[in-house]
Amino acid sequence: MALSYEFSIGSVRAKENSLFTNAEVEQMLACKSENELIRFLNEKGYGEGGSIDEIINNNTKEMWKYIRSVAPEFEIFNPFFYQNDVHNLKATLKGIMAQRDYELLLLSPCTMDKEVLKNAVENRKFKALPEWLSEAADKAYETIAHTGDARLSDAVIDKAVMQKMLDEGKKSNSEFLKKYFNTVVFYCNIKIAIRAARTGTSKNYLLQALCEVEDFRMSAVISAALKGYDALLDTLSKFSEYDCSKAIEEYSKSPSAFERFVDDKLMALTKENCKRASNGAEPLIGYYLGCETQKKVIHIIASGLRTQTPVDIIRERLRELYG
Repeated sequence: MALSYEFSIGSVRAKENSLFTNAEVEQMLACKSENELIRFLNEKGYGEGGSIDEIINNNTKEMWKYIRSVAPEFEIFNPFFYQNDVHNLKATLKGIMAQRDYELLLLSPCTMDKEVLKNAVENRKFKALPEWLSEAADKAYETIAHTGDARLSDAVIDKAVMQKMLDEGKKSNSEFLKKYFNTVVFYCNIKIAIRAARTGTSKNYLLQALCEVEDFRMSAVISAALKGYDALLDTLSKFSEYDCSKAIEEYSKSPSAFERFVDDKLMALTKENCKRASNGAEPLIGYYLGCETQKKVIHIIASGLRTQTPVDIIRERLRELYG
């Protein structure tokens, strides 16, 4: 019998109760060592394993097993896999052209078969890849082969995936997904521009790297970036779109504060649109994004324990939960 969203939403609402609460995060913060955190996660039933990575990997497998069992249209998750696809393409491209091992760098889940990627790069037959990526892949190959400019090669591929996410958001008939991917791409652009302004770059690079998205002032950003880092931050601090001025205020504190702001903005958008949705794919997507945020929180706490970072500083780095 075909799955229905009515069934899926009922199931996922019950499943949400297994997501971490703020109280449970405080319990994790109270752990005195990484081993203590591992024991806590095992006892909570989050996942089995003797290391943080093993526990998270096992939890992720169970998450996808569950989502596949209840999702009427699993393809709705594909846009969230595209960044793994382009990561795998970049790793394969650089690995093969430099004649070095790259297989351990490949990520899952993804929409493109890793053997197909390997054959496409080895034989320079990028038409075997999805249409949205084939032209960018060929251009990236050409760039590395003739200039050795891995940065520009990556930028060409990254722009292709940004455009694909925007296209999928529009096609989905979900106002949430459109807003979500618009926000993702907007802040990808901001990060690209900041890195370019810090290191110095050309107008040609920025034109090839930045992606047009609703309410992104492309020409103003390029003009400011070419003037330098301080000029760009000053310009961005005056933008209200996507709360950009607030994001830059956080960036002035630290890049990690900026990353947290962006993640929390995306989570606020997710909670606003998915928590109370009574039809469609949004509740399933919200649960998935909630699981992803949990993983990030665990990694932040584990990293802090390894480096003996004070608890108050670790807490400042944590992300807003979906639960």
